Amino acid sequence: MHDDLPKSKYSREQLITALQNEYEFLIHEDFEPEVDLTASEHLEHLNSLDIEQLIRLTDCDDVFPLDDFMSRYL
Repeated sequence: MHDDLPKSKYSREQLITALQNEYEFLIHEDFEPEVDLTASEHLEHLNSLDIEQLIRLTDCDDVFPLDDFMSRYL
């Protein structure tokens, strides 16, 4: 894992689930078929990523820590 990424106590599968839940929440009322991936396409994309890439996708930082993201979407 890169030095700039936090050590994760979450599994790759948990990160995928949380990111997918976030995505489905975000597109629920604002889905644009010509721009957005479908939920299944998004999940397929997430499954192609490693844990470091998944952590980066959460966009977590000191203001919104990974634990907060995971408690919201897992």
